[in-house]
Amino acid sequence: MIHHIRPAIVMIIAMTLLTGLAYPLAMTGIAQLVFPYQANGSLIVRDGKVIGSALIGQTFTGPEWFHARPSATTDTDPNDASKTIPAPYNAANSGGSNLGPTAKALIDRITGDTRKLAAENPGTPVPMDLVTASASGLDPDITPAAALFQVPRVARARNLPEDQLRQLVERTTTGRLLGLLGEPHVNVLALNRALDALSRH
Repeated sequence: MIHHIRPAIVMIIAMTLLTGLAYPLAMTGIAQLVFPYQANGSLIVRDGKVIGSALIGQTFTGPEWFHARPSATTDTDPNDASKTIPAPYNAANSGGSNLGPTAKALIDRITGDTRKLAAENPGTPVPMDLVTASASGLDPDITPAAALFQVPRVARARNLPEDQLRQLVERTTTGRLLGLLGEPHVNVLALNRALDALSRH
């Protein structure tokens, strides 16, 4: 019996050291050497201060900003730990709303958001990603159509020509990887940073 237990214990210790320590340390080291920006969270720094990540969306609420898609992430209610409260883009609690397509709360929210957006830009179809949350609740990107839809509102708020903002959206649009994979998208934080720089000139 002891003859069989000893090799098993040795194997457990060896595999724990290999897969639980050596492998993670090796991957972390390689990532820091080859992809340091991505390995450290793709953080965006301005004036020495971290203002966000290229991988996690942020809430922009003013009319002078391009808005991201809705986020269904939540956080614990500070007044009642048994309940949750909306906390958009909460990276510590990534996830969707778990509401089904027939849920009244979801239908009411999407209907209300669609009406509000339609009033901002009458006669233009509302892009789906402006009224639907991503599965993670953290999506930092929107479609080019969603960015272009917001151009009239942002132009009015900043007193800028719409054509100039459309060109800005085009410049900040990321195409398909290798021309084949994924869909064209716009990082909202990157777009708003470019917008801020444009307005300062």
